[in-house]
Amino acid sequence: MGKLDGRVAVLTGAGRGIGAAVAETFAAEGACVVVNDLGAPMEGGGTDQGPAHEIAEKINAAGGKAVANTADVTSFEQTGELIQTAVREFGKMDILVNVAGIIRDSMIFKMDEAQWDSVIAVHLKGTFNTTRHASVHWRENRGGQFRLINFVSGSGLYGSPTQPNYAAAKMGIVGLTFSCANALGGYGVTSNCIAPVAFTRMTESLEGKATVMNYSASNPRISAQNVVPPVLYLAMEDSAWLNGRVIESGNGSIGLFSNPVMTRQVTKDGVWELDEAIQEMETSFRSAIESPNPFARKS
Repeated sequence: MGKLDGRVAVLTGAGRGIGAAVAETFAAEGACVVVNDLGAPMEGGGTDQGPAHEIAEKINAAGGKAVANTADVTSFEQTGELIQTAVREFGKMDILVNVAGIIRDSMIFKMDEAQWDSVIAVHLKGTFNTTRHASVHWRENRGGQFRLINFVSGSGLYGSPTQPNYAAAKMGIVGLTFSCANALGGYGVTSNCIAPVAFTRMTESLEGKATVMNYSASNPRISAQNVVPPVLYLAMEDSAWLNGRVIESGNGSIGLFSNPVMTRQVTKDGVWELDEAIQEMETSFRSAIESPNPFARKS
């Protein structure tokens, strides 16, 4: 008995790296899988049908069930057809995993509009597109055990200085995920994020550099497969208790982030006087900020 027997999953960005590892594991655990990948290069632009078809064929050759799909996640119409592919081929759609992404790095003062727009389109709009169409199917078939799993990144959670577009898109996905956790729970949907730590095309430029996580193709702790276990668990029916959270996975660790909480608050009856508000903020808030402050200016 597989952990996902009888379940149907749609995975974007599943032709390579983490997405492919998740797709193959899902299929090995009994899920029917729609392997979506446009086959674009890491910076976006261009298409290649090969990756999606190769992973689908590999799954089928191993005795699993998969179909390939090369829809562009930035297209509202194509993502609607992507979800319908699962319904048409396998009769339903239980799990949506949004992995697809590109990077176009630059410091904020050098970034051009095209770099910003392209990354936001693939990550944030792409996640909206697929989720929008999946949510309609889930709402119409309420009562199931449905799963929305969105990939985010430490680039947003920790604030990568060279990826303002990527960081903004990923934190936008966090907000979208939280919104869906509240909106779709009544229809049997849980909505969670995975923040991966792995050696992939996106982190390949770090290979050979002295980093805490030793980004290297030869380091098994940083393998794409080491990200998969919590993704699999979130897709299982047993994970119904877990909703609206961010989980970091990779480098041999699985971590649960706390959701944003207010740590200090000052209040007043009536309207604040400017000097009074400033004084209250400095007195109360400064002592609440952890030291060292990661966003403090360096002298």
